[in-house]
Amino acid sequence: MQFGRQDLSILNNIDFKLPAEPAFNGEVLCGKPAAAPQVRLGATSWNRKDWLGGVFPKGTKEKDFLSEYSKHFDSVELNATHYKIYPPETIRGWAEKVNTPGFRFSPKVPQSISHYSNLVNARDQTDAFLEGALAFGNRLGPVFMQMSESFGPARKDLLFTYLASLPKDLSFFVELRHPDWFADPHHSSALYHNLRNLGIGLVITDTAGRRDVVHMHLPVPRAMIRFVGNSLHPTDYQRADDWVNRLAYWLANGLREADIFMHMHNDTAVPEMAVYLGEKLEAATGLKIRKPYLHRGNTLF
Repeated sequence: MQFGRQDLSILNNIDFKLPAEPAFNGEVLCGKPAAAPQVRLGATSWNRKDWLGGVFPKGTKEKDFLSEYSKHFDSVELNATHYKIYPPETIRGWAEKVNTPGFRFSPKVPQSISHYSNLVNARDQTDAFLEGALAFGNRLGPVFMQMSESFGPARKDLLFTYLASLPKDLSFFVELRHPDWFADPHHSSALYHNLRNLGIGLVITDTAGRRDVVHMHLPVPRAMIRFVGNSLHPTDYQRADDWVNRLAYWLANGLREADIFMHMHNDTAVPEMAVYLGEKLEAATGLKIRKPYLHRGNTLF
């Protein structure tokens, strides 16, 4: 992901500490642990030839990448649907390649809707996208819509009207990037409360150059976190530790689900960061977290 990318030489000068816990979250979280909370780690693609011999056993065929990927992660940020609306039969075929329990696909809303429609007259495209997404069946995770950086609060009515039209029986998140959503308390407060009323989550994107989008607000008792690391720079580990502490707090106070999608400028490093975060989360929360393991010959590490 290029969004918020910074030169490695200045990373040590960036304040990566997560913002203080918003009082707003106390209105959403119930104050005690959920009965069966879930934390899922995921990457952005299963088509990773550079993982052969490491995450994927040497000799794994490309047609088997998805089934192998699902042994290491509990979810995937499905960017493919951002660029094309897939028919149900294609999506059903992806779901059938997964045999591990609990695995979820999180499809991204097509850019023809989020970027080019202005959220007007998008009903037919939305219906076609959701028809495909529903073919995931019980493999469907939260659906998320990433708005362009030019989509600001001046178009808030279009956003809230569109979100209100979405099915209530599915989980949706929106990612907003225009700085004015978070720079002006009037806009941000209206955003958080409207999303809470609609039952829509707000993606938290932790990236070096845009600390404003690490807003830490939970309009619903679920979280979607896009962690954008810097190829295992020392600050990546410090940031992961901070997230472990916050997630442990949220889980202790009623967070029901968290989907954490690992991004790196060099995604070859994603599995190692996922292992680090997963092990820390297990130690802090007692939850079982599916995380990658490496193949070395016939041995697993």
